[in-house]
Amino acid sequence: TIKVLEGVEAVRRRPAMYIGSTDKDRLHHLIYEVVDNSVDEALGGHCDEITVIIDKGDVVSVKDNGRGIPIDLHKQKNLPAAEVVLTTLHAGGKFDSGGYKVSGGLHGVGVSCVNALSQWLTLDIYRDETHYFQKYETGGRPLAPVRKPYAGTATGTTVTYMPDPTIFETTDHNADTISYYLREMAYLNKGLKINFTDKRTDEVRSETFFYEGGISAYVSHLNEKKDPLFANPIYICKEKDDVQVEVALQYCKDYYDEHMLTFANNIRTKEGGTHLSGFRTALTRVINNFGKKYDVLKKGETLSGDDVREGLTAVISIRLSNPQFEGQTKAKLGNSEIKGIVDSVVDEALMYAMERDANVGKAIVTKAMNAMRVRDAARRAQDLARRKSVLESTTLPGKLADCSSQDASKCEIYIVEGDSAGGSAKQGRDREFQAILPLKGKILNVEKARLDKILANEEIRNMITAMGPEAVGNLGAGKDKGDDESAEVIDKDSVGKKLRYHKIIIMTDADVDGAHIRTLLLTFFYRHARAVIEAGHVYIAQPPLYLVKSGKKGQYAYNEEQLQTILKEKRTKEGETIGIQRYKGLGEMNPEQLWETTMNPETRSMLQVKIDDAEIADEMFTTLMGDKVEPRRDFIMKYAKDVRWLDI
Repeated sequence: TIKVLEGVEAVRRRPAMYIGSTDKDRLHHLIYEVVDNSVDEALGGHCDEITVIIDKGDVVSVKDNGRGIPIDLHKQKNLPAAEVVLTTLHAGGKFDSGGYKVSGGLHGVGVSCVNALSQWLTLDIYRDETHYFQKYETGGRPLAPVRKPYAGTATGTTVTYMPDPTIFETTDHNADTISYYLREMAYLNKGLKINFTDKRTDEVRSETFFYEGGISAYVSHLNEKKDPLFANPIYICKEKDDVQVEVALQYCKDYYDEHMLTFANNIRTKEGGTHLSGFRTALTRVINNFGKKYDVLKKGETLSGDDVREGLTAVISIRLSNPQFEGQTKAKLGNSEIKGIVDSVVDEALMYAMERDANVGKAIVTKAMNAMRVRDAARRAQDLARRKSVLESTTLPGKLADCSSQDASKCEIYIVEGDSAGGSAKQGRDREFQAILPLKGKILNVEKARLDKILANEEIRNMITAMGPEAVGNLGAGKDKGDDESAEVIDKDSVGKKLRYHKIIIMTDADVDGAHIRTLLLTFFYRHARAVIEAGHVYIAQPPLYLVKSGKKGQYAYNEEQLQTILKEKRTKEGETIGIQRYKGLGEMNPEQLWETTMNPETRSMLQVKIDDAEIADEMFTTLMGDKVEPRRDFIMKYAKDVRWLDI
C-alpha cells in the first residue's frame, strides 16, 4: 500500500503543498512563477523586454528576449536541460553561483509546478540561431522529443500554457491583479519593459510598463493622490558586501499612516524581515541625530519609531545572492547579516541627503515632532480615560446589548445603524452568543483625522471598548512596535486572543447612508485594526432588499436578479395577487424577519471582508476617503457609465 510519487505527479496530487492552495490567487501565482524566471534574466543583464498575453480560453503566454533556456543534454538525466527544468522538481540554474548571481526563484519548483498544473504547455526556445519547440500534456509529460521547426537569429523563451480546470477552483484570470503585479515588476527593475495584453474580450486591453525612475517613480506613483512634504523622493542606491540596497522614501503632509513595501530579489516580503528592521532602525536614528544637530529637537526630546514613520511612503528593495526566506511563500527575509548592511547604507546616505537639503531634513523632523506631540496628547487622554474606566474592557458601553457566553470564538457582535435597527436586532437576536452595538449617526472619517481626534469620537471609543481595546492596534492597549522586531505586535495570529467577539458584523441599511456608514467603518478597520480584517473576523451582513408577498406566503429577494426570478415564477401562477415590499431600512423589518433573513447562522448570508491586495486597498481608501477631491471626481467620472440605478 506504500506509493512513491515521482516527479511532478506529486504536485498534481497535492497542489496546495507547492503553491499554497488552488484558489484564484494561486492561479495568478503560475503567471508570476514564469515571469519571475524572465525577470531573473533581466537581473543578469540578458533581457530587457517581457510580454505577457492572456488569450481566449484563459491561455497564458509569457515571452522574453533573454538567452533562452539551455537545450544541451543534462549529464545526470541524459535529456535536454530545458526538458529537465520543465519536468523535474528542484531542478534549475539557481542553486549555485554559476547560473545567476541574483534570482528570486531558489527552490526549483516554479516552472515545473506550472507545467504539472496545466492542461497543456508549450515551450519555445530561441538560442544558438535555432528555434527549439516542445509540447507537454496533462501532468507535465512531453508529447515528443524537442523539435527544431526552423532557424532564426532571435533569442529568448516563450512559455504558453492553459491552467488545468480540474485542479483550480477557477481558471478565470483577473486582469487588474496581473496588471498590478507586472507594473510593480517594471518599477522594481528600471529599464525593463513589460507588455501586457488581454485578448479575452472584444475590446482588447493592452498596456506597457516602463519606468526609468525605478522605485523612486514607484513612490511618486503611490503618493500621486496625496500631498507630498517635498517634491522628489529621497533615493538611495548602494552596494555593500555584494548586497545591493535600493531605497526610495517620501513623506506626505496630511497623511498619518505609514506605507512601506519591501522586496528581496523582486519578491514581495509582505511580513518584512531583516531588511525592514535595518531600515527602521537607521531611519529613527538618523532623524533624531539630524534634529539634535540642527537644534530642531529640544533637549531631552527623542522621536520614537512610530513618530518618524507617520505619513511615510517607502520602498525597500535589496538584491543578494543567497536569500533565506521563511517558507516557500517567501513572506519574510531571514538573512541576519542584511539588517546591519541596510542599517549602515541607509544611515550614511539618508543623513547625507537630509544635510544636502536642510529644508527637507527640517521638514521631516518637524512632521515627526508634530506626530510625537499628538501621540503624547492622545496617550495622556487615553490613560485618563482608562483611569475613568471609559476604555476598560470591564466597563462596557451603555448601548451595548452583550451576549451571555464568555467564549469569544462563539460570540459575534452586530454593529448596527441607529437605535431603530438596534431595537429590532436586540429583540430578534440569540442572546446566548449575539451582541448588538447601535451607532449614533456616522462615525468619524479616520482617513482625515489624527489619533487624538479619533480617540475623542464617542462612537469609535464605544466600538473599541466593545471589541476589546487590546485587539485594536495603536488605538487600544497594543504596544508600540517601534524598531524592535521582537516586541509584542497586534497581528492576525494574535488578535483572536484579544477580541471579545470572533465575528464582527457590520449591519447597515440598504441605502446610500447605510453604504456610507459601512465605508466609514471599513476605513476605520483598515487603518487602525487591519489585523482584525486579516485574521478574517470582519463580516458584512446581507439583509434582503425585497419581500415578495402572494397570499399568506412571502419570499425574500437579496438583489434585483433574485427579485425578477421570483416575480417570473409568481406570474406563471394565475389568480395570485403579488405585493412587493422594499426594505430601505433594517428598522422596517420586525425582529422575527430580521432573525430569519439576516441573523440566523443557519439561513443568513454574510460577506467576509478580505484584503486581497493591501496596496490596491490603500490606494482606494486614499482616493475615496482622502482630502483630495480630484482623484475622487476622476474615479466617479470613470465608473459613472456602469451605474444603472442611483439612489439619491
